[in-house]
Amino acid sequence: MFEGKHILIIVENLPVPFDRRVWQEAHTLKDNGAKISIICPKMKGYDKSYECLDGIDIYRHFLPTEGKGVLGYILEYSVALFWEFFLSLRIFTKKRFHVIQGCNPPDLIFLVALFYKLFGVKYVFDHHDINPELYISKFAKKGFFYRCLLFTERLTFATADYSIATNESYREIAIKRGKMNPEKVQVVRSGPKLDRLKLGDGNVKYKKSREFLIGYVGVIGKQEGLDLLLEAAKFIITSRNDVHFAIVGDGTGLNIIKMMAKEMKLDDYVDFYGRVDDYTMVDILNTSDVCVNPDLPTEMNNLSTMNKIMEYMALRKPIVQFNLKEGRLSAQEASLYSDNHSTQDFADKIIWLLDNKEERIRMGEYGYERVINKLAWKYESQKLVDLYQKVLPSNDSLKSQK
Repeated sequence: MFEGKHILIIVENLPVPFDRRVWQEAHTLKDNGAKISIICPKMKGYDKSYECLDGIDIYRHFLPTEGKGVLGYILEYSVALFWEFFLSLRIFTKKRFHVIQGCNPPDLIFLVALFYKLFGVKYVFDHHDINPELYISKFAKKGFFYRCLLFTERLTFATADYSIATNESYREIAIKRGKMNPEKVQVVRSGPKLDRLKLGDGNVKYKKSREFLIGYVGVIGKQEGLDLLLEAAKFIITSRNDVHFAIVGDGTGLNIIKMMAKEMKLDDYVDFYGRVDDYTMVDILNTSDVCVNPDLPTEMNNLSTMNKIMEYMALRKPIVQFNLKEGRLSAQEASLYSDNHSTQDFADKIIWLLDNKEERIRMGEYGYERVINKLAWKYESQKLVDLYQKVLPSNDSLKSQK
C-alpha cells in the first residue's frame, strides 16, 4: 500500500521499542509497505546508537537526565532538538523520507519538520500529551511558561498536515484550540496488542505468602499519584495483613516513592520492580487480583487515555481508579471509580473487590471482552492506515480524485 514511501518517526521522551504505542504504529506502517526510520533517546536498556529491529531502523541519541525544573527542561529539549535535526539530515541523505511523524512531548518537533517542508515532506503530529495541562499538573500554576506551551502547541498544529489524537478529548483540543480541519484529525487509541499480553496463571512468588496482590504498572512521577496509592495501602494494611502490592515502572519519582513507603512502614507490603521486561510485567499482572490506576485527578489526567488501563483489561483484571473522564470512557464497567482525592474511598473500593470474588471475575471478563471486540490494536491500526492513505495517497487514488 505504501511501497516506496519512507516515514521518519521522531519521539523525544521514551526509547523505542519501549514506547509501545510508537512501536505498534511503526510495525503497522511497515506491514503496509512503508520503510520506517525512528529517532529516539537512549535510556537504560536501550543504549545502542543504531540498530535495525524487525526491519525498522532505530537511531538513538544522548539525552540529559529528565528535567525537573524549567531550566532542566530547556536543556533537555535543546539537546533533543539538536540530535533530532542532525540524525534526520543523516537519514535524509541516505534515503529521502516523505513524512515526519512527530510524537510529543514536547511540542517542539515541528521545528525539525518545518525545514523538511521545503522539500515537500509532510508533517503528521502524533498527539500523546497535552503539554499545557501537563505543566499545570507538575507546577500547579500557569503564567509565562504555560502561555509559551500554548503557543508552541498552536504552532505545532499550524505546521501539521494531519494530526493523530489518542482519544476524542484530544481530537477536540486539536480542532478547537489547534484550529485544525476536523477531516485532518484522526483518533487512534493506544489499543493493546494481544500477542504481547498473554493470559496466564501468574506466579504466587509475587504475593510474598499473602492471599491477595494489588498490581500497578506505569511511569512513576508526580502526576501518577503513587503517593495516593501508598496512602490507600496504609489504610488497607491497618485493617488486614493479607494484601501485598507490586509496583512496576520507573520515573523521576521512584526514589521519592520508595522513601515514602519506608517512612510509612510499608516496606514489607510493597515491592518496587522498576522497569522490567514484558514477560515479567505480564507475569506480575496475571498474578494480581486487582489492578490500580491512582493518577491524580488533574485536567491532564482527566482528558488522557492511559495505556495501563487497556493492559489491565486485556489481562482480565478488575480496576480501581479515580473518577476521571477518559479513564471511565475506556474501562466503563471493568472499573470501580473512587471519589476524587479520597484515598480512604480508594482503599475501600479495593477492599470491596477483594471480598467479592464473583464481581472481580465479572468486571475482568467485561474488560477483556471490551478489548477483544473493540479496543485492541487490530481495530485501531486500521484507523492509522486510513489516515496515512490521506497523507500518502496512491497514484490510483490521485487519478480517481481528478
